[in-house]
Amino acid sequence: MLNQELEQLRNAMQNTRDKRLYERYLSVLLHLEGRTYPEIAKIIGRTRQTVMNYCHAYEEGGISSLQMKKPTGKPEKLTEDQQKQLAETIINKTPAEVGFEAKYTWTLPLIADWIQREFQQSYTPRGVSKMLHRLGFSYTKATYTLAKADPEEQKAFKEVTFPKLKQQLENGIIDHLLFEDEAFIRAYQALQYNWFPKGQQRKIKTYGQHKGAKLFAAINYETGEITHYEEEKSNSLAFRRFVELILSKYPQGKIVMVLDNSKVHQSQIIKDFLKENPRMEFVFLPKYSPELNPVEGLWKWLKQDVVNNVFFSKFYQIRSHVAEFMKQASQKSQEVIDRLLVRLEMSKT
Repeated sequence: MLNQELEQLRNAMQNTRDKRLYERYLSVLLHLEGRTYPEIAKIIGRTRQTVMNYCHAYEEGGISSLQMKKPTGKPEKLTEDQQKQLAETIINKTPAEVGFEAKYTWTLPLIADWIQREFQQSYTPRGVSKMLHRLGFSYTKATYTLAKADPEEQKAFKEVTFPKLKQQLENGIIDHLLFEDEAFIRAYQALQYNWFPKGQQRKIKTYGQHKGAKLFAAINYETGEITHYEEEKSNSLAFRRFVELILSKYPQGKIVMVLDNSKVHQSQIIKDFLKENPRMEFVFLPKYSPELNPVEGLWKWLKQDVVNNVFFSKFYQIRSHVAEFMKQASQKSQEVIDRLLVRLEMSKT
């Protein structure tokens, strides 16, 4: 009977694209496999009470009781003039220009927030999407996958290395578990797909200068806290300065930093530095496995909200906006956990 329940939950997890529903299935699955409520809460980044609610609902009503409740009733439609105003705002203004600080690309949740603020009408992201299609907008986005990744190495990291690190963190052998990565941010960043009238193309003014900066960032797995650092160049000395910053940020205790196999991370300068600072240890991810590093999601978040589809005439402007984004993200540790770290847990299944 238990095996049938587990199989049913696994099938449900494979067949849903809803993150919250997946989270509910996963919570019950882990509970049936013998995990405690506190353990599950830590894995999915929720409270113990939330996990208990999921499991009690399942015990009382089975798997169907975990389904997300559909909202009752339909939100009121915007008037024709209001829809026209919405379309003109999306076409002619960035979110930052209408009061959404440090955000430069219109997303469905942002548009829903703007509608609520301007017209006091509540829309779900799906409702916004339907309305935009009716107004002649479209949205498409390409994705990439790395073909050179070794599935066995990835499996070993997800099923052996990562659980071992978490266990060491829980037992106090590790005091701080961090994920680290770097990204190069240019004043003239990539153009990405966004909402715009069909048959038309948003034009981004440029000034012929293409300065950039190297960003280093580390996310604390347990707290969601972000530490970031900026350099003009990417080399071993720059990376060592960032590691020194991490050591000063966490002045006591064993630090384990999970990162990719970049040559900069394995240079002799860094090896010598680690010998001099034994409380810092590196654990390397499988090659070509960015999906296993939550910081990759941070870069995507940053570029989506701040960098893409914008040209900054002065490079200090992008530095200012990046710093503001990092500051705001650091103050939203639960969102960082939900958005970046929970996905790492889900990738194990």
